[in-house]
Amino acid sequence: MIIETYSYPRAAVIGNPSDGYFGKTIAFVFSNFIARVQLYETPELEIRPERLDLVKFSGMKELADDVSYAGYYGGLRLLKASVKVFYEYCSKNGIPLDQRNFTIRYHSTIPLRLGLAGSSAIITACFKALKQFFGVKIAPEILANLVLSVEAGELGIAAGLQDRVAQAFEHPVFMDFNREHMESRGYGIYHPLDARCFPSFYIAYRKTLSEGTEVTHNNLRARFEFGDPEVLAAVARWGELTTSFMEAMKSKDFRAMHDLMNENFDLRRKTIAISPGNTEMVELARSTGVSAKFTGSGGAIIGTYHDEEMFNHLREVMHAHQIDVIKPEIVTRQ
Repeated sequence: MIIETYSYPRAAVIGNPSDGYFGKTIAFVFSNFIARVQLYETPELEIRPERLDLVKFSGMKELADDVSYAGYYGGLRLLKASVKVFYEYCSKNGIPLDQRNFTIRYHSTIPLRLGLAGSSAIITACFKALKQFFGVKIAPEILANLVLSVEAGELGIAAGLQDRVAQAFEHPVFMDFNREHMESRGYGIYHPLDARCFPSFYIAYRKTLSEGTEVTHNNLRARFEFGDPEVLAAVARWGELTTSFMEAMKSKDFRAMHDLMNENFDLRRKTIAISPGNTEMVELARSTGVSAKFTGSGGAIIGTYHDEEMFNHLREVMHAHQIDVIKPEIVTRQ
């Protein structure tokens, strides 16, 4: 029997990147793209490579193009680290595992290195497959922590919990990473949200702007730990924006949501260096009347639009600059 599991890209609506700094955020996952993992029993444990794990190329140009698109690492390290963390978690918590081996492989259509949480989607799908194969139950808030430990602990990728929480719950989530709660329980305060209270969202991305999340978080982390007043004030304000967005959702004040998302990015731009290409994409989108902010670390943006006429105008303008625009199909757990 082949076990097949899925996970999805994440879109941060408001509050990011404060999730790694005891802030507050709102995020959802959407099914326009997908990370898939297949697992089946075999005599030996094998992790099978995917296209992103190529080590043979037709020439230097193909190698250079591959690195520009996918970076220096494919998905094998993600699966290998996930299996290790899963095994260690079960061993530490006295969860017995059958003495069975398996072959595991993955495939992802999520655009890479664009702040859509493609790596954590692969890891989340891997954990789901391992849970099903061995009959292990793991609560969503713990699963999110384990996924983060794969990236931050095993692989040294600077990141926060937001993406992993949204992917573990598979539902729009309000997240409060209150310091006291985090330090006493190890995870934040998570509340599922009604997607029907959201405004109309679009997501736009330009593949040539790809860069790893560590480009943002490594610098921000150092400044936060040093106590940089500008960073501390920004993190506090991102949390306030998230609370205000929650209130706007309750009253369906779409104009307020529009303005709050814009302020989220404007504060980020004042606090963190942002590449000209990313800034241009945000400004280009805003020129059509929509709001615009990063979905994550850069390369992709999310915003609100008022009606179909505005969306079509946005898509036309962005397409002229080789920027793709989609309507996210928000995943909601029934």
